[in-house]
Amino acid sequence: MKASKVIDTPIATATKLDMDDSGSPINQTMYMGIIGSLLYLTSSRPDIVFSVVLCAKFQSNPKESHLKAAKRISRYLKGTQDLVLYYPSGDNFNLIGYDDADYAGYLVDRKSSSGMAHFLGSRLISWGTRKHNSVSLSTTEAKYVAATSCCAQLLRIKQ
Repeated sequence: MKASKVIDTPIATATKLDMDDSGSPINQTMYMGIIGSLLYLTSSRPDIVFSVVLCAKFQSNPKESHLKAAKRISRYLKGTQDLVLYYPSGDNFNLIGYDDADYAGYLVDRKSSSGMAHFLGSRLISWGTRKHNSVSLSTTEAKYVAATSCCAQLLRIKQ
């Protein structure tokens, strides 16, 4: 990885990882080690959460395409070592939540996924992604499920 080129996004926008039954298998233990290390980094790098979780779904039967995606995340991290979470001082304590949904983005079972971020003033205090439990029939339904989940998390934080 020392000689590899840096890249400016953790995953390409057109990347759609699936089971890749025709791909060549790779060492599962090595792949799980890479994913474990990346999962550890997600606690301080929310910008890689989506990409790492997407790659982690294929730990039971990793293929060359999954390893390529995981290596891309490592190349992104190499080029963004100076990115940090910044918490400025101030007296603004408004609790704000943002969410977004990806309609039927998981190609294996066509379930939607959503992501959310919660801020206390201008400070990021919580973030997360999750795959929906049910298959949404429309983009609107997927966004409604994401908004409901985001509001539920905001209520938990407020309590």
